Amino acid sequence: MRKKIVAGNWKMNTTLQEGVALANDLKNALAGKKVNCDVVVCTPFISVAAVADAVKGSVIGVGAEDCSANDKGAFTGEVSASMVASTGAKYVILGHSERRQYHGENNALLIKKLQLALANGLTPIFCVGEMKEERESDTFKSVIEGQMAALYTLSADDFAKCVIAYEPVWAIGTGLTATSEQAQEVHAFIRASIAAKYNKQVAENTSILYGGSCKGSNAPELFAQPDIDGGLIGGAALKADTFMPIIEAFK
Repeated sequence: MRKKIVAGNWKMNTTLQEGVALANDLKNALAGKKVNCDVVVCTPFISVAAVADAVKGSVIGVGAEDCSANDKGAFTGEVSASMVASTGAKYVILGHSERRQYHGENNALLIKKLQLALANGLTPIFCVGEMKEERESDTFKSVIEGQMAALYTLSADDFAKCVIAYEPVWAIGTGLTATSEQAQEVHAFIRASIAAKYNKQVAENTSILYGGSCKGSNAPELFAQPDIDGGLIGGAALKADTFMPIIEAFK
């Protein structure tokens, strides 16, 4: 059975103190509850170590929102995969559309990041998704296939250590959400693509998350789809009381 995962991506929000407070709020909200999915919070770099310490002993896993394509050296401002792993974090988001759009990240760069993340024992949450015009021109499947090509440089064993997040760019922070049918169509397409590249067993064991204005009100319908294994959550992950209903969507 593939893992069900609800991961929060805090993006460039929360100070160190606010992040620790949010992590504690979430830890307290989850205490004593039966949780039917893995819960992850991916925080800004400044908070990763403190949040990892705050949630120690709880069901919450911690990740970073990115890592460098370089192992170490004279790269001012960069944070390496080994640095992320040294905090106790277990996850790292790679290839988010905002990184692709604002920082020009491409497959060549992301292949390096994937290799370093895996070499340091991190689980990559690898993002794919189309722009609004690519959805409207019906080229979104070829766009996603092109983004998946970075992952397809991995061996089957390494690929199996990754999580995929489908995030239609037109639905991130816009209030627009792919319908459950639209999301399921793409998730099924991604799973079929993985089966064609590796095999059916690898495809069936890969967790594919949906991201893009997912909230407590639409999470149950989205998560009920056969190929949607959870969510990568933005704005709704910034408060425990809006994040918890999404976690609880897995009955």
